[in-house]
Amino acid sequence: MSEGPRPDLLSLEPADLRSALDAHFSERGQPGYRTKQVEKALYERLAGSFEEVTTLPEGERKALAEAFRIDEPVARTIQRSEDGTVKHLWRLADGELVESVLIPTDRRLTLCISSQAGCAMGCTFCATGWGGFDRQLSAGEIVGQYRGARRWAEQHDYGAISNIVYMGMGEPFSNRKAVMPSLTILNVGYGVGARRITVSTVGVVPGIRELAARPEQFRLALSLHAPNTELRRELVPLEKRHPIPELMDALADFDDGGGKRITFEYTMIDGLNDAAELIDPLADLALRARAFVNLIPFNPIPYRSWRPSAPERIEGFRSALEARGVSVAVRETRGRDIDAACGQLRGHTLVQLSGTRRVAARTAPA
Repeated sequence: MSEGPRPDLLSLEPADLRSALDAHFSERGQPGYRTKQVEKALYERLAGSFEEVTTLPEGERKALAEAFRIDEPVARTIQRSEDGTVKHLWRLADGELVESVLIPTDRRLTLCISSQAGCAMGCTFCATGWGGFDRQLSAGEIVGQYRGARRWAEQHDYGAISNIVYMGMGEPFSNRKAVMPSLTILNVGYGVGARRITVSTVGVVPGIRELAARPEQFRLALSLHAPNTELRRELVPLEKRHPIPELMDALADFDDGGGKRITFEYTMIDGLNDAAELIDPLADLALRARAFVNLIPFNPIPYRSWRPSAPERIEGFRSALEARGVSVAVRETRGRDIDAACGQLRGHTLVQLSGTRRVAARTAPA
């Protein structure tokens, strides 16, 4: 093996993992089946260290540890909501902190994972970016959240993770170098079906087009939150760079891929984006993109006095969109009591654990 940093096995796509292990074991005069033993330990048994690859002789485990590494995140805190939602705060190898959320329902167990430590998008309804952007996550650090949450779920009778959504901390398409390989690793390595993996974006058009070009039927969620450019600029600053008309063109390319479902996420904020005259423009966009619409009651975040739209206003939106032929639902708020609901990740955590109220207050929008 060449000189340099030890590769993280969790960051390697399955084909690259196999090639690296084949070369390693061949150099050591080991039989080819050693590679399959390591693959099985990582993908099926979720081994978090080389000592856990017990199908290998001790000498081979030590040799692997000298050539490679496994950057497994460590749970710093685990919070369980009254509704069963579970939030993990993961400490990464360099001490950075990210969060993931397990959301159980009667039919599925969804894992919400992070793609960045912090976020640079500055959406005004979301707490994640208020502590600033720290760094990109590696593919292995993204995949590691799945491995750790899956292990926890199995140990605590939550069952198997059925769905994965990139809706945690960060903008996935601002970290395509790691997110795209992580999709392959989860799909091919860990056997999570592409249709059960959704990537959420605030509208990074190059990322939408790159995902559209892939053959797998990964799902896409667009954080829309307003049906016109003027209002959306107030909520999503990226609208200035990638306005709605450009987004709709990219979504058309994505839809042309066939079988790739698009969802519009629409956070409903009292007196801001819940006026009745916004219903028809929203319906027009949804019908054009053949998108499902999720109406999301606004969740409280630090440093904002905004309130969620009244239940009757949300129901009015839902019924009017449905009357226009739009597939629509109101998302049930989950994990609000542990700050695990949509838009809440990291805001309170940074204040509580890192004493960053001063930083958060400075970076919060006026």
